[in-house]
Amino acid sequence: MTLDELRAELAKLDHLPGDTPVILAKDAEGNSHSPLTEVEHAMYLAETTWRGEHYMTEAARQTQADPDDYDEAPDGSVNAVFLWPTN
Repeated sequence: MTLDELRAELAKLDHLPGDTPVILAKDAEGNSHSPLTEVEHAMYLAETTWRGEHYMTEAARQTQADPDDYDEAPDGSVNAVFLWPTN
Protein backbone atom coordinates (compact mmCIF):
# COMPACT_ATOMS: atom_id res chain seq x y z
CA MET A 1 0.00 0.00 0.00
CA THR A 2 1.25 3.47 -0.79
CA LEU A 3 0.72 6.62 1.25
CA ASP A 4 -1.77 7.83 -1.39
CA GLU A 5 -3.74 4.58 -1.04
CA LEU A 6 -3.68 4.86 2.77
CA ARG A 7 -4.89 8.47 2.59
CA ALA A 8 -7.75 7.40 0.32
CA GLU A 9 -8.77 4.63 2.72
CA LEU A 10 -8.59 6.98 5.72
CA ALA A 11 -10.67 9.58 3.85
CA LYS A 12 -13.50 7.04 3.76
CA LEU A 13 -13.44 7.07 7.57
CA ASP A 14 -13.57 10.85 8.04
CA HIS A 15 -17.12 10.52 9.45
CA LEU A 16 -15.72 8.79 12.56
CA PRO A 17 -14.90 10.88 15.64
CA GLY A 18 -11.31 11.98 16.13
CA ASP A 19 -10.92 9.89 19.29
CA THR A 20 -11.61 6.60 17.45
CA PRO A 21 -8.72 4.20 18.29
CA VAL A 22 -6.48 2.85 15.52
CA ILE A 23 -5.65 -0.84 15.99
CA LEU A 24 -3.05 -2.88 14.10
CA ALA A 25 -3.30 -6.58 13.33
CA LYS A 26 -0.31 -8.74 14.22
CA ASP A 27 -0.57 -10.59 10.92
CA ALA A 28 -2.74 -10.90 7.80
CA GLU A 29 -4.84 -13.58 9.50
CA GLY A 30 -5.77 -11.29 12.41
CA ASN A 31 -4.34 -13.58 15.09
CA SER A 32 -3.73 -10.71 17.50
CA HIS A 33 -4.23 -6.95 17.66
CA SER A 34 -2.54 -3.97 19.29
CA PRO A 35 -3.25 -0.21 19.34
CA LEU A 36 -1.17 2.01 17.08
CA THR A 37 1.31 3.96 19.18
CA GLU A 38 3.68 5.66 16.75
CA VAL A 39 3.98 6.74 13.12
CA GLU A 40 7.52 7.10 11.78
CA HIS A 41 9.13 8.27 8.55
CA ALA A 42 12.10 5.99 7.94
CA MET A 43 13.79 4.01 5.17
CA TYR A 44 12.80 0.54 3.95
CA LEU A 45 14.78 -2.02 2.00
CA ALA A 46 12.60 -4.83 0.65
CA GLU A 47 14.14 -8.30 0.90
CA THR A 48 11.08 -10.04 -0.57
CA THR A 49 7.58 -8.91 -1.55
CA TRP A 50 6.43 -9.49 2.05
CA ARG A 51 9.50 -8.69 4.20
CA GLY A 52 12.26 -6.11 4.51
CA GLU A 53 14.47 -4.03 6.80
CA HIS A 54 13.94 -0.71 8.61
CA TYR A 55 16.61 2.02 8.67
CA MET A 56 16.61 5.54 10.05
CA THR A 57 16.56 8.38 7.58
CA GLU A 58 19.95 10.05 7.32
CA ALA A 59 18.58 13.15 9.05
CA ALA A 60 17.31 11.07 12.00
CA ARG A 61 20.56 9.11 12.17
CA GLN A 62 22.54 12.34 12.45
CA THR A 63 20.49 13.44 15.49
CA GLN A 64 21.69 10.43 17.50
CA ALA A 65 24.45 10.88 20.08
CA ASP A 66 26.66 8.55 18.04
CA PRO A 67 25.32 8.23 14.48
CA ASP A 68 27.90 5.55 13.73
CA ASP A 69 26.01 3.21 16.10
CA TYR A 70 23.24 3.08 13.46
CA ASP A 71 23.59 1.61 9.98
CA GLU A 72 23.11 3.90 7.01
CA ALA A 73 20.23 2.94 4.77
CA PRO A 74 21.70 0.84 1.94
CA ASP A 75 21.35 1.71 -1.73
CA GLY A 76 17.92 0.71 -2.93
CA SER A 77 16.20 1.77 0.31
CA VAL A 78 13.09 3.90 -0.12
CA ASN A 79 11.26 6.41 2.05
CA ALA A 80 8.46 4.68 3.93
CA VAL A 81 5.86 5.25 6.63
CA PHE A 82 6.15 2.81 9.55
CA LEU A 83 3.20 2.19 11.86
CA TRP A 84 4.26 0.85 15.27
CA PRO A 85 1.94 -1.14 17.55
CA THR A 86 1.89 -0.79 21.33
CA ASN A 87 2.91 -4.43 21.63
